[in-house]
Amino acid sequence: MEENHVIGLKQGKQSISLEPGGQFELSGAPLETLHQTCAEVNSHLYQVKAVGEEMGIGFLGLGFQPKWALSDIPIMPKGRYEIMRNYMPKVGSLGLDMMFRTCTVQVNLDFSSEKDMIRKFRASLALQPIATAIFANSPFKEGKPNGFLSLRSHIWTDTDNNRSGMLPFVFDDSFGFEQYVDYALDVPMYFVYRNKKYIDCTGMPFRDFMEGKLPQAPGELPTLNDWENHLTTIFPEVRLKRYIEMRGADGGPWRRLCALPAFWVGLLYDEESLQSILDMTFDWTKEEREMLRRKVPLTGLKTPFRDGYVRDLAEDVLKLAKSGLERRGYKEVGFLREVDEVVRTGVTPSERLLNLYETKWQRSVDPVFEHLLY
Repeated sequence: MEENHVIGLKQGKQSISLEPGGQFELSGAPLETLHQTCAEVNSHLYQVKAVGEEMGIGFLGLGFQPKWALSDIPIMPKGRYEIMRNYMPKVGSLGLDMMFRTCTVQVNLDFSSEKDMIRKFRASLALQPIATAIFANSPFKEGKPNGFLSLRSHIWTDTDNNRSGMLPFVFDDSFGFEQYVDYALDVPMYFVYRNKKYIDCTGMPFRDFMEGKLPQAPGELPTLNDWENHLTTIFPEVRLKRYIEMRGADGGPWRRLCALPAFWVGLLYDEESLQSILDMTFDWTKEEREMLRRKVPLTGLKTPFRDGYVRDLAEDVLKLAKSGLERRGYKEVGFLREVDEVVRTGVTPSERLLNLYETKWQRSVDPVFEHLLY
């Protein structure tokens, strides 16, 4: 509860939270196999559907609100969102779109040591734009095509560059837990939570808080809880907490929700696949990684890279994901079927939607509410 509003739900190790514009977020329990993860998301969606149908509410598997303007979107009653809403326009032109009109699917994976974290972080950060391309699913805005295959991903390039992006320092030889902490200490804060109220601390580095120098809370020192809260306000393409969070994919329909964790588990939880990715991306330059990050939202799998295209990379990466899943021995490869066709044809989910829009849907986005309804 926050004041008199229900703002979240818990059930065992699962929780549901409300994002700023009413996006519904399930944070699943830590599980061992993709079968368990997929079963969890299935049972969640059955519950959501059952309750939603009674209330005449549907849920849409898409990366960006296809129809509504910002002013059409109800604001969820959470104090932290009020602070973010006022701050966003000061640090970028698309932050309010990010908050209220985008939807992503994230995958959280654990690590066994600092060295394991470093290898997984580098591999997943380099490949995040490849995942953005394969899962691109946000081609509409306010009733028409928006010029991007992943508008959601593009929006992050002008939301707040102090707290988003491709974190080049992760590829430095000196990178480890301490370097990430140093980075996070310098990211400007949003708020401090005291006496059941959010205090606006926008623009102040957490480092100042560590020294008791917050003008808004003089002499106050942070608790571990303040630090954990702060870490949730950092939004790079891959985020480090007690696990690593993959943040590059658009929201999508039911089956694609199970394909995304399969993709990353096959790559990062298998030693052979992980090493192959590190070898493959080892000589990518900071500029090349940044170029992929910026161009993929526009051109998807057709983005040129070195002597070929992102689609060629995606083919190699998907093969590695499949063989990684096979070696795990849990019969999980079937979860990648949903993205096979995308990589084989080079046609992203967004391009399929755009084709439907131009043909069968007669240039209306309304059918998407039926087409991608959970």
